[in-house]
Amino acid sequence: MKYSDIREECLEANLLLPKTGLVDLTFGNVSVFDPKAGVFAIKPSGVAYDKLKAEDIVIVDLDGDIVDGVLKPSSDTPTHRKLYASFGTRGVRAVVHTHSRNAVAFAQAGVEIPCLGTTHADYFHGAIPVTRMMARDEVAGDYEWETGVVIVECFANVDPLEMPAVLVRNHGPFVWNESGAKAVEYAQALEIVASIALKTLSLSPLAIEAPQYLVDKHFDRKHGSGAYYGQKA
Repeated sequence: MKYSDIREECLEANLLLPKTGLVDLTFGNVSVFDPKAGVFAIKPSGVAYDKLKAEDIVIVDLDGDIVDGVLKPSSDTPTHRKLYASFGTRGVRAVVHTHSRNAVAFAQAGVEIPCLGTTHADYFHGAIPVTRMMARDEVAGDYEWETGVVIVECFANVDPLEMPAVLVRNHGPFVWNESGAKAVEYAQALEIVASIALKTLSLSPLAIEAPQYLVDKHFDRKHGSGAYYGQKA
């Protein structure tokens, strides 16, 4: 089977989504990028997770052409393509899109997820940003591509590896990382911190964000040049 490595990685990551509780019905998708080949593997549109097989995974290039596969790729494929075109040279190898409930609540409210504590800071270096509302002509045009454009616009001055997630206004979260499994892990972490933030703000609507020095400490001990969390490889 052509592109078997990224197909298998993509399949395994997609099958993780229902196990984490991040998706309902057929909502959500994962893609995995091969930067050397300039192609990515992505879930086919509307296929139930319990029916999904490696040969169903569609291979698409950065021009949007189907390179291999017989099924129609996810309707979100142009968004993934834009993210790889913009972030792929910076180490982003996988993208996850879900409609996880708590993250979607923030997206629909147009409110970023504030970094209120260390659980959040372990994964995300600050508040999870929310994009601007898409304009009528963007929605009427190449909608899914323009969704990627507003995400990239939101990251004009943000390192996508320090902030590997975004909330698309009125839509939901997109998360990325160095592998399919890692991207799903971060999508799960995003939903966890969204849930915690909602609970915190319900208890104390005036709760303030954690101080930057604490956020920096927790993020850097896992991801910085002197990271010491976990075991050595």
